[in-house]
Amino acid sequence: MEPTARAAFAPRAVARLTAVAVLLLAGVVLSPLGGRVPADLVRRWCRALVRAAGVRVRFTGSGAPPTGGLLLVANHVSWLDVPLLAAVRPARMLAKTEIRDWPLAGPLAARGALFIERDRLRALPGTVARVADALRGGAAVAAFPEGSTWCGRAEGRFHRAVFQAALDAGTPVQPVRIRYRRIGEGAGEPSTAPAFVGDDSLLASLWRVASTRGLVAEVETRPLVPASAHRDRRTLAAAAQCRPGDDRTGRTHVPPPAQGAAAA
Repeated sequence: MEPTARAAFAPRAVARLTAVAVLLLAGVVLSPLGGRVPADLVRRWCRALVRAAGVRVRFTGSGAPPTGGLLLVANHVSWLDVPLLAAVRPARMLAKTEIRDWPLAGPLAARGALFIERDRLRALPGTVARVADALRGGAAVAAFPEGSTWCGRAEGRFHRAVFQAALDAGTPVQPVRIRYRRIGEGAGEPSTAPAFVGDDSLLASLWRVASTRGLVAEVETRPLVPASAHRDRRTLAAAAQCRPGDDRTGRTHVPPPAQGAAAA
């Protein structure tokens, strides 16, 4: 977007960010501390949050994930990935500890997330055990196994540790692929505008997303991967990873409400 176009679009960007802040604040105030929120309400709130930022969402793929214990995994580009993945199926997020300090989003994450200390390798087995316990208890756990965000035009290899939790719990893995594009831009080439990488501040990323016209998030639910079909976490991680060039067509759908409730 040219500088003059960005300046002209600034009032709309401010309105979008205000709407995002209002929705986040409403989530903090209305979600019961330590309680449970109906899954359909979580889905609606997540879709509204992404739409408030000016991003349209298209769901495609193999259908709604099953109920019960489930490990959801996706490639990681942006902070937008979190509500998009929760819109597929509300889940407890495996998140870095720094997210606790994010304004508004931090208090929400603290109410349901499983935190990982990425700089303490000795803490990793305990984190895997907690994820496995949550899966055995019938919860969905969402993770971004790349361990960091990427620009959207390239991706990292999935780290294997979180897949050990699915093997230990005997629960399936639900791969999800997230892509961002701009309407009318580059014949469908991926957009890097939503990317939250490097020295980007959260505020700068929020502003860039809110001030970009025509952003579309494509969320593709891939076929379920049974943990029992794989002998170790290496092969399970490889089976779950959706490569950039590995596009599959699927029917468009809006995921139906799941039974039960999701952690707030």
